[in-house]
Amino acid sequence: LQDLAGSLFISRSKKFWIGCHCSIAIFSIRINDINTITVMDVNKIYYLTKEGLENLKNDLQQARELRKAKLGKEAPAAFYSEELNSEFVSFRDEMDVLDAKIDEMEHVLKNYEIIKPPLASERDTIGLGAKVKVEIDGATDDFTIVGTWEANPALGLISDESPVGKALLGKKAGEMATLNSPIKIAYKIKKITY
Repeated sequence: LQDLAGSLFISRSKKFWIGCHCSIAIFSIRINDINTITVMDVNKIYYLTKEGLENLKNDLQQARELRKAKLGKEAPAAFYSEELNSEFVSFRDEMDVLDAKIDEMEHVLKNYEIIKPPLASERDTIGLGAKVKVEIDGATDDFTIVGTWEANPALGLISDESPVGKALLGKKAGEMATLNSPIKIAYKIKKITY
């Protein structure tokens, strides 16, 4: 990893963590198990709405409580023995996934910024937090531009880093935003509110 990613700068004993300083960015790499690696950009800012921040805090609390409950009640007897069996391996895999999710949420909470409405003079342009009504092939749809953590296209929450989000950012009502992958889709911006 050192040859590929640059110089090592962090070691964490709870799991196997490696921090890598690359020429482009700094990443935290966590090897959860043989099949799973979590990579987090330690310089990334996660843009959240106030509601998204509260949801994240609640999700983190629930995950911590679940972890505590699993360790207290559900830990297989093999967890405390030197014998390795499928029950232990399954439990350890579940705990690794839960630990990775907790670490990810904690990372976001250390690196977030609340989405604020723009100045009144800039509210005619699509930016983070904008609620946008668009027309696509004669049908209308509503989107809210959010950060990557809160994105949920099924609910109309579009990431500012997604292809659709990138196409819409900076546009004004009446303008067209075109997405060319894999087929061409034209979005006519009908209305922008904050």
